[in-house]
Amino acid sequence: MTTKIAVLIPCYNEASTIAAVIADFQNALPGAEIIVYDNNSSDLTITAARGAGAAVFSEPMQGKGNVVRRMFRDVEADFYIMVDGDGTYDPSLSPRMLSLATEQRLDLVNCVRISNAAGAYRRGHQFGNLLLTAMVKLIFGNRVRDMLSGYKLLSRRFVKSFPALAGGFDIETELTVHALELSLPIGHLTGPYRERPPGSVSKLSTYKDGFKIIWLILVLIKHERPIQLFSACAALLLLAAAALGAPVVSTYLATGLVPRLPTALLATGLVLLAALSFATGIILDTVTRGRREARMLAYLQHGFAGP
Repeated sequence: MTTKIAVLIPCYNEASTIAAVIADFQNALPGAEIIVYDNNSSDLTITAARGAGAAVFSEPMQGKGNVVRRMFRDVEADFYIMVDGDGTYDPSLSPRMLSLATEQRLDLVNCVRISNAAGAYRRGHQFGNLLLTAMVKLIFGNRVRDMLSGYKLLSRRFVKSFPALAGGFDIETELTVHALELSLPIGHLTGPYRERPPGSVSKLSTYKDGFKIIWLILVLIKHERPIQLFSACAALLLLAAAALGAPVVSTYLATGLVPRLPTALLATGLVLLAALSFATGIILDTVTRGRREARMLAYLQHGFAGP
């Protein structure tokens, strides 16, 4: 049985690079289907991609996450190689990624970027990637490197169990957390990260997209770690209630009077909020477990394509 490989290339205004990217993947993986999804490009990206021999489709909803969601829904394959169309990644690495995935039966192989070119990896992007990856490692597990790399190999069972809710560049974070939460087998390969060629401009905003990713991490903490989050909130509320209420209780025990009634009421309210927060965490933890089981069942519906 032949293994079907799809190279998925989300694109937005990459007319200057997309033809070379397609040609390089055709040479690296002769039997792979190369599919470009254009995201409202205003240049000749579609023309260049079709001229290079790729299948081209369009996704009108702006944002990389929206494109990835559409690709994962539409394309059927055993392995998916997802790569940016800007020419910064090395297509010759893809056969090694595929071999690693099949030999070790991995659901995710991530390309860890290495670059000596000053213009390839801006200082702000590099620092942000390290910071955000460290946050995800701390909260969800220390099994990921270079979380924001745009060059990944994914198995069919990964893709078809992935909900794809993010709309922009934060999709990379959602992909990583999905793999960590389901304890999927992950592998890494290091590869060069090249400087963009003339005419190609980065679509990533250091601060805007960085804040979106941080917000998504916070949302994912609420979704995937509710008992820890709401228990921490309950603990903080109880500490505040204790700090406010201790003098009131001390005065009452000594005199039988409650001279600071507003403070006593506030401390009581904080205790009630702490109890509510803890109860919310318990309820949401049950919901999270059900969602995780549903994703695992979707994952298990698809067998691994390798030997």
